[in-house]
Amino acid sequence: MFLCHFTLSISGVLRRPVESAQYVSIRYSERLAEAGIEPSVGSRGDSYDNALAETINGLYKAELIHRCTWKTRESVELATLEWVAWFNHHRLMEPLGYIPPAEAEANYYRQLETPVAEPALT
Repeated sequence: MFLCHFTLSISGVLRRPVESAQYVSIRYSERLAEAGIEPSVGSRGDSYDNALAETINGLYKAELIHRCTWKTRESVELATLEWVAWFNHHRLMEPLGYIPPAEAEANYYRQLETPVAEPALT
């Protein structure tokens, strides 16, 4: 399913209608509200405000989606599951000290569980 479609304008230039994206965004926001979920978006109210999500989406598209022609939705879903598992458990991330995200998360929670030594009273 595509959220936007391309149309040919009168001048013969391809353009993407903004209205359909705005409509989908409104419907999406309404569904979240009905479910009692707060959207994870910026103050302007669109997904482009979420830089981290956009970065991950860009990597996903560049490293997986745009590398081949997909024959079925199921093949995309399976490849996506495999890519996410690889990304979380094997991809070395420079900002994390060249360890995978899952390892960095485990280290973070392990550090929270380690008791902090109290200074000795003298």
